[in-house]
Amino acid sequence: MNTLDKDFSAELLDDCHPPCLSIYQPTHRHHPDNQQDPIRFGNLVKALEKSLLRQFRKEEIRPLLEPFLVLAADREFWKHTLDGLAVLGAKGMFRVYTLQRPVAELAIVADSFHVKPLMRIRQSADRFQVLGIDRQAIRLFEGNRDVLDEIEPAPSVPRTMTQALGDELTEPHQTVASYGGAGGGRAPMRHGHGGKETEVDIDTERFFRAVDRAILKHHSQPSSLPLIIAALPEHVHVFHDVSRNPFLLPDSIDIHPDAVSSTDELRQRAWQLLEPRYLTRLASLVEEFGNAMSKGLGDDALAQVAKAVAGGRVATLLIEAGREVPGRINSATGDITFSDLAHPEVDDVLDDLGVMALKMGGKVIVVPTERMPTQTGIAAIYRY
Repeated sequence: MNTLDKDFSAELLDDCHPPCLSIYQPTHRHHPDNQQDPIRFGNLVKALEKSLLRQFRKEEIRPLLEPFLVLAADREFWKHTLDGLAVLGAKGMFRVYTLQRPVAELAIVADSFHVKPLMRIRQSADRFQVLGIDRQAIRLFEGNRDVLDEIEPAPSVPRTMTQALGDELTEPHQTVASYGGAGGGRAPMRHGHGGKETEVDIDTERFFRAVDRAILKHHSQPSSLPLIIAALPEHVHVFHDVSRNPFLLPDSIDIHPDAVSSTDELRQRAWQLLEPRYLTRLASLVEEFGNAMSKGLGDDALAQVAKAVAGGRVATLLIEAGREVPGRINSATGDITFSDLAHPEVDDVLDDLGVMALKMGGKVIVVPTERMPTQTGIAAIYRY
């Protein structure tokens, strides 16, 4: 399965040789609800075909549609979907993303991929990761306010202490304590079994350091998601002491995931820690936009914002999640031509503006409708 964070980081979705095909649909995790999912997907593929035939011959579009048709017939795939699905295809490229959020049903052929739903998921302020850890092993989870799923750590992330330390494991029960406080300059003192309560198990510390480095490199940096530790209090303390991960939150879930009744309980505990930060971030963005407007450095008029995006003037762009404006943008001038999404070269103007702003080095945030500070579906904060 393709990885959304890695593909966005690599700007893989920016380059597409038209026509660019995008399908989105809500899916279901369990039988019997998921039985209709491949049928609905097949109908969306037919919609792509109908749109393509307005401009291309049937023999030209067959290679483009073939990967979609193969996926529609893959029975095993449809047994393991989540809450939503995004499938993007073009000449020489085919990407499939299973999503933890439902998405609106959509089939679009355009001269670029339709990625606003993916931008919203990737850049939503309510996403997070949870690392469950003890002396023996780790478990990694990713989710949002509504759902949390256990995910497979990257191959380079050690799952167990044995994987991390191998032959370098110390003798059983050997521990290490450091006296004199931080910066005291005194060497660690090793003790046998039964040492003082302040002693720290050297293998545990080394294991946690190895996990911290690998999680930062392979998960936190590619996703930029906040990380929450779920562990016994004594392990939380050790991990925070050795961690160099700037995405690690100071708050923690002081219980190991194995000890909670369900993954959903773990999600609830995590969201209790994240929700105040989420609301604060959205409120800060809205306030920042209001201040910019008062100084003439912000705008919510679509035509003006489009020209500013094309000119590289937009520092931050807020886009309403549920809004679509069918049309095309002249990337050089920012001029908009409104049209019909059924046309094979027409996409959502808001979606295209988000992609353009990102390419220009701007920050793009897809905002829930109820938190959007404007009625136009867009709000821009200018650099100058």
